[in-house]
Amino acid sequence: MFEPRLMSDRRAADITLIRETWRSIQGLMDPTLVLLSRIHFFITIGFHILFPVLTIGLILYLVILEALWLVKRQELYYRQLRFWGRLFLLNFAIGVVTGVVMEFQFGTNWARFSQFAGGFFGNILGFEAAIAFAAESAFLGLMMFGWKRVSKGIHFFSTCMVAFAAVLSAFWIMDANSWMQHPSGVVVLNGRMEVVNYYQAIFNPFLWVSFFHKLIACIQTALLVVGGISAWRLLKEQHTGFFLRSFKISLLLGILAAPLQIITGDAIGRTVYRYQPEKGAAMDSHWETNPDGSGAAWSLVAWPDPQAQKNRFSIEIPAVLSILATHSYTGKVAGLREFPPDERPPVILPFYSFRLMVALGLFFFFLSLVSIVQWRRGRLTTAAIRENRPLLHMWAWSIPLGYMAMEAGWVVREVGRQPWSIYRLQRTAEGVSQVDSSAVFVSLLIYSCIYLILFAAFLLFSVKIISKGPDATSEAPSITDPSEQTDNR
Repeated sequence: MFEPRLMSDRRAADITLIRETWRSIQGLMDPTLVLLSRIHFFITIGFHILFPVLTIGLILYLVILEALWLVKRQELYYRQLRFWGRLFLLNFAIGVVTGVVMEFQFGTNWARFSQFAGGFFGNILGFEAAIAFAAESAFLGLMMFGWKRVSKGIHFFSTCMVAFAAVLSAFWIMDANSWMQHPSGVVVLNGRMEVVNYYQAIFNPFLWVSFFHKLIACIQTALLVVGGISAWRLLKEQHTGFFLRSFKISLLLGILAAPLQIITGDAIGRTVYRYQPEKGAAMDSHWETNPDGSGAAWSLVAWPDPQAQKNRFSIEIPAVLSILATHSYTGKVAGLREFPPDERPPVILPFYSFRLMVALGLFFFFLSLVSIVQWRRGRLTTAAIRENRPLLHMWAWSIPLGYMAMEAGWVVREVGRQPWSIYRLQRTAEGVSQVDSSAVFVSLLIYSCIYLILFAAFLLFSVKIISKGPDATSEAPSITDPSEQTDNR
């Protein structure tokens, strides 16, 4: 069951008061307003998150490329930096525009959530903007346009700082969301939330597993994009030496990232079952608590029926759910029937989203493994490109899979927390702004149209960058600092 870590003996009383308040106002809520506000935020964050994910993964990739350029002193790595750097800059620009809109929504559509949780949630978003985003923006210009204006050491430092700031930004965002999953270090007094222990609030039980799981997801998404684009250009036999190098780097990093993602996925799954058992039960459509001494079966596929509180159809593997949730063959896993109906999350969406995320993660692992085997066999050379067309086609078609896995995981995380915006402290419907539902609907239509235009522009400019290919004519900066050059006077 839920294990509270709040700094107050009044925790149970707080939850009882919240439940009574919810029941008293439930009939006054406009379900259309709540639904539209949720759809509005889902579209906003679902679109925005596409860009920071690739930005974070790409900047870490660029750090590796620049380190290779400095160590190996090969101009090819500089050309790689400039080519993939243009795609990074495009993602960064779109991410900034969509991110501003997302944060404004906390004041327009979710004012009561902001009023209730702003004492901590607002501070964390402020840290992200004032510390991480500001540092990232400050060093970005030097990284992109300072090639011949600063020394190689200063430029590499700037690239590393952009990467550090991007990762720090992800840390604060995941911290804010992790706190919503398990609101540690706070108490509720007179209907308002107060922070009593910032350390507990920041370093809540979900933070580290969530952060590393998301960070590796960013890396995997970027590697699928880089590897897929490289494979596409190799299929066209254009700049084969250039794109074969970036393809191989993606393989090496991918075979390292894939198992790490599986490990962090296992860790976050066990954290969910410990602190949010109803979410765990929902994402595995687990209705009945397993008896003592008997392991809980895991449904490989199923057709959940929330009304009947059972699965109409399922293919089960005995005891596997207990092993996944508790690392014990007979570990007890609470079923959805253990929880009040008004506190159960939706089942169908988390159930299938979770399986999609896992399937895509395993696919990426096996794709990387097969590609490495082909490399070891000597079949990833410019002379053997035509012999590997099926593999290259698979990589090219896998470009969107990282995004799909990331969005599916986010659905599991957020939909699985329902009906709470802040787990067991504030329901989602209680955080909605009191505005007319028609205004939210019109805003939803306007933003959806703007996002379609932005996405079309992003695709257009991305295709132009990729089609143009690497710049092989401009003069590369000297790898040697002026102080290291021989004085021939």
